[in-house]
Amino acid sequence: MKNLLLIITLSFCFQNISCVKSSSEIVFHKSHEAKKAQAPFSDAVEANGFLFLAGQVGMNHKTRTLVEGGITAETKQCLENIKAVLEYHNVGLDQVVKCTVILKDINDFEAFNEVYKSYFPKKPARTTFAASGLAVGSRIEIDVIAVK
Repeated sequence: MKNLLLIITLSFCFQNISCVKSSSEIVFHKSHEAKKAQAPFSDAVEANGFLFLAGQVGMNHKTRTLVEGGITAETKQCLENIKAVLEYHNVGLDQVVKCTVILKDINDFEAFNEVYKSYFPKKPARTTFAASGLAVGSRIEIDVIAVK
C-alpha cells in the first residue's frame, strides 16, 4: 500500500509543475580580487546553471595595468583573466558555450583569432565586432557564458 501511495504521489508531482522546485535563483558573485570589491558590477552572475562573466580586458590584475605587446599579448592576458574567473567558480574553458569579442580595430581580427583558437578548441558560439573607446584604453574585451 505504501509503494502504491508513493507511486501515485510521484506521478502527481511530475504532472503538477508546482511540486518541482524552481532553479531560478540568481547569484551575483563578488569578485575574487580584493581590488575590485567596489566595482559597480559582478565578475560573474550565476543563473539556471549558467555562469555569465563580465567582460575582461588584457589587464595584468596584479599591477592593474594593460599588458604591453599589442593585440596578441592583450588577447592572451584577457583569456587568462577569463580562465582565472572561471576556475575560481570551478568551471573550465571547455564549459564556455558563448563568447562575445569586442576589438578596438577589426584589422586585429587575424592576430586575435590565432591566440583565441589555442584557448577554445571546442569552438563555442562567438560574436566578434569592433568598437572604439574600450575600457582602460584596451584593444580587446571578451565576455563569456559558461555552463556551470
